[in-house]
Amino acid sequence: MGKKLVACVMTLMLAASLMALAGCGEKEEGSKGSLVLATTTSTQDSGLLDLLIPEFKEKYGVTVKTIAVGTGEALKMGERGDADVILVHVKDSEEELVDGGYGLERVEVMYNDFVIVGEADPAGIKGEKSAVEAFKKIAETGSTFVSRGDDSGTNEKEKKIWAEAGVDPAGQPWYVETGQGMGNTLTMASEKQGYTLSDRATYLSRKETLQLLILVEGDKSLFNQYSAIVINPEKHPDLDLNVKGAGDFVEFLTSDEGQELIGSYEKYGTVLFHPNAIGETGGMGD
Repeated sequence: MGKKLVACVMTLMLAASLMALAGCGEKEEGSKGSLVLATTTSTQDSGLLDLLIPEFKEKYGVTVKTIAVGTGEALKMGERGDADVILVHVKDSEEELVDGGYGLERVEVMYNDFVIVGEADPAGIKGEKSAVEAFKKIAETGSTFVSRGDDSGTNEKEKKIWAEAGVDPAGQPWYVETGQGMGNTLTMASEKQGYTLSDRATYLSRKETLQLLILVEGDKSLFNQYSAIVINPEKHPDLDLNVKGAGDFVEFLTSDEGQELIGSYEKYGTVLFHPNAIGETGGMGD
């Protein structure tokens, strides 16, 4: 956990303790017993949290209630104080949350990458080195593309690629928006024999149930960084945010133990999330 975050958590804990003493027995700010984690559907659907959370609870004695939504909604939950900590993957939006004072610090935890998947490949994108060129071919051929359409981190990445390709797919007959998480979007893409953009982890965790293959991968623009942010309780003085538990959760994710657990999680012989709490990028680029 970053030194800045440690200092922030300790300062807020001290302030909360002094307020509790002054209140002569009023409810303490942030009990250690439980916390709310707002995170992306990819960390949930991939099964990673099923590995991490029991280990965290055993070590720290904190129960975690996970709410898996798109990154956009997770960030809104953090801003509203509906979560104690968030684990998301849209750097610009994360920095805005912290700059606005709603998050204590953005702490990088792990990364993976996005892939473009499909089956019949009517646009002929298999082996394409550029995600932008692949999207151009999909648009030019009017091939079915299934989008999450939910303001998630994956959806934001997809929109950036369409913008770089000079294509506005909204309203096109070949463009389908599900408004759902990655798992359901992959299922629909498989059923419609269409293309979609997915994080590699969720795709591999659902691979056996899908008629989809990875067609485009390895483009540096498909790098996918995940970060954790403890929500600032000073923005929500009327709420009982668990800043200590949230800080412990980030500490666990970035500890040697947490990083080893993240790096040990595999499907089909592939590591789904690469730990990089010390800033490693594994050659993918930022």
